[in-house]
Amino acid sequence: MKAFVLAISLSVITLTAFSQKAKKTLVAVKTDVPPKLDGLLDDKAWQNVPIATDFVELQPNAGTHEKPEERTEVKIIYDNNAIYIGARMYETSGEKVAKEIATRDNVGNADFIGIIFDTYQDGINGTGFFVTSANSQFDAKYTPPDQNGNTEDPNWNSVWTSKVVVDDHGWSAEMRIPYSALRFAKKDIQTWGMNLIRKRQRIQQQLFWNEIDPKMNGFINQEGILTGLEKLDPPVRLGFYPYFSTYVNHYPYNTAGVPNTKASVNGGMDVKYGINDAFTLDLTLIPDFGQVQSDNKVLNLTPFEVKYNENRAFFTEGTELFNKGNLFYSRRVGGTPINYGAAYNNLAPGEEVISNPTETKLLNAVKVSGRLSNGLGIGVFNAVTNSAFAIIEDAQGNRRQVETSPVANYNILVFDQNLKNNSAITLINTNVNRFGKDYSADVGGLVYNINNKKNTYKLRGFAMMSNLYGGGTKTKTGYSYEVIGGKTSGNFTWDVGQDMVDSQYEVNDLGFYNNNNYLEHNLNMQYTNYKPKHFFTQFGAWTNTYYSRRVNESSYQNFNQNFGGFGTFKNLWQVNINGHYRFEGNDFYEARDGERYRSPRNFMLNWNLSTNRSKMVSGGFWYSDTWVWNGKGGHGNDLEMFLNLRLSNKFSINEDVTISPRINYLGYDTTDDTNHPVFALRNVHTVENIFTLKYTFSGIMGLNLRLRHYWSKVNNKEFFSLGKDGYVAPLTSNNFDHSDRNVNIWNVDMVYVWQFTPGSELSLAWKNSAFNQDLPADHGYLNNLHETFNLPQNNNLSLKILYYIDFQSLRKHHSKG
Repeated sequence: MKAFVLAISLSVITLTAFSQKAKKTLVAVKTDVPPKLDGLLDDKAWQNVPIATDFVELQPNAGTHEKPEERTEVKIIYDNNAIYIGARMYETSGEKVAKEIATRDNVGNADFIGIIFDTYQDGINGTGFFVTSANSQFDAKYTPPDQNGNTEDPNWNSVWTSKVVVDDHGWSAEMRIPYSALRFAKKDIQTWGMNLIRKRQRIQQQLFWNEIDPKMNGFINQEGILTGLEKLDPPVRLGFYPYFSTYVNHYPYNTAGVPNTKASVNGGMDVKYGINDAFTLDLTLIPDFGQVQSDNKVLNLTPFEVKYNENRAFFTEGTELFNKGNLFYSRRVGGTPINYGAAYNNLAPGEEVISNPTETKLLNAVKVSGRLSNGLGIGVFNAVTNSAFAIIEDAQGNRRQVETSPVANYNILVFDQNLKNNSAITLINTNVNRFGKDYSADVGGLVYNINNKKNTYKLRGFAMMSNLYGGGTKTKTGYSYEVIGGKTSGNFTWDVGQDMVDSQYEVNDLGFYNNNNYLEHNLNMQYTNYKPKHFFTQFGAWTNTYYSRRVNESSYQNFNQNFGGFGTFKNLWQVNINGHYRFEGNDFYEARDGERYRSPRNFMLNWNLSTNRSKMVSGGFWYSDTWVWNGKGGHGNDLEMFLNLRLSNKFSINEDVTISPRINYLGYDTTDDTNHPVFALRNVHTVENIFTLKYTFSGIMGLNLRLRHYWSKVNNKEFFSLGKDGYVAPLTSNNFDHSDRNVNIWNVDMVYVWQFTPGSELSLAWKNSAFNQDLPADHGYLNNLHETFNLPQNNNLSLKILYYIDFQSLRKHHSKG
């Protein structure tokens, strides 16, 4: 996972100021002889080149200018093939340079210098390139905030080169960014937006060439200007990424006719092609995702689906256009077959399911995306998954197949138009076509984000319509909208919003939501002080009021009042305190059948403290205390403790332990003989332990080991029926299955990565996993951890080689030959 570059609280940067200072300007100089890329700025090409300096601090003390003895100096030159950045970062001693080694796309505890280009100068979209003092590279794209407030896409990757040198006076860096890594209009004279970023890890100081005001709305729009670029010729952007992989898997089935060990060999290719100066095609053929990190699976006692992170590179890189409106949950593509459970229906006596794939096979996927010089962004996504079949066997060995998923085609079409004042409007459509007896789905609508001229007020939201059709089902049409407006200027900000989703609205064929049929209202207020005062470098407080009703069969659902405060101390420790009070409500989901459950009022208080991350030893804790007024003395806690130990610039260890006891909680358990919901008073004890070890040989080679043990035990104490008034009453009969539960999940992910040439990679991975829910439910954590090691283990060893072939280099090599 990439370390985020802008650990500058971009959520803070969503605030706004009333005025903006004049933008700085830097002139790039064309050179006939490119510099030797050695990290030293002593080449003739760097002489008499204008310097960008006088960086301004954003954190920890916003608005402070850099000291002369710790100044930053950056020069930019270019030729017919690439743009070059030469940077000198001064320190009073070389010992002050933090230089932990990290593999590509990770920062570690190291200083870095970076540049962000806004090649179309729209003030909204940017491309960033960063190099650390240990010569570790990372890159990212920058876009308007998504639904979670994120502006940075750290999963985007490109191929470029860099070198650094650390000396007694600080460190210096050179970067060569080929034009194939950038998108820009084909014009004789170019003017780009640009900003430069320096991070000094030792004191957690972050500086920008063009000042970033934390009270201003937006980030890219606070850039400076780069001029002097003339007669740039956008090259043919074409790259091939063929891969070869092989797997050996062992699981002790110890069953006649079923081999314990299986092996496979795979091959495929990714293609990146620049259709023109603005648009790029990304294509993956017969993809292989076998080495992605294992999911953090959990015991789910809620009525809602668990949302897992996307770890497949093709679906995380360059998807900013497709994430508009929260309609794209990429785990649907190649996810669980739509009729996975059908394999277990209508089994004849003696029949059993011997094979039922949990994922559908992705055959291919393609993305076309880009943005025209007039600010119109266009995105097209298409993916095809194969059919899936479960195998059922009877007592005589006869087998039959049940189709659990037909061949399916997934599509997204996006038109995203940038407007003045960092505003944008988007049209988006997603659809899933299933070529079988199952239904198809279509969702589409409008997303908008409008700022006033002074960037002091904002109006944003969306309007959507969904349709389910075909497969012998009646067409189902639903609607949803969101509208949020408020003040986004100064230290004090607020917004008020409303969300409506009717009972027919469905997006889960390609998107994600937990439930529909609600009308929500939100009021948010926040105050932040960015100037050092007393013990803090910055501090703030916030409050949120939330009220929800059902839309169809209108009725009250819940009312929450939330509040909190946060601050960064001058020693760079951080603290966060927040509380959440929920009034008694009507829960129409916990009973699983739409019946009303009167959810009890509760109060939660959270505390978080973390130490300075730049220290050799750092860590912190997160503690939560919850009181539930359910008449049974409900009480819960969460305690997360995390420790980071950096033994050297190559070797580090991380430990993260979360302990979550729930005492006397009421929740759905099962159904009785009449198919009526049965609730249980229960104690739930959950422990998650994640241990990570990282050894980095160099900026292009490293080893990561991640171990995770998850344990959750459910002890039911008393059972209740759900009355028509929504309250529970004790049961006198126990004619239902109400066994306790004890779940253990074990995962090991060990990956060795070697980037043997820019863009090319060899990876060797070992994955070990075990799952069990049959251990006695009266044992504690240590006994469960010990028994987990005795469970049948699935071991998977894989080797993957990905090779990058650049068409430009291939053509030059051929012409020389």
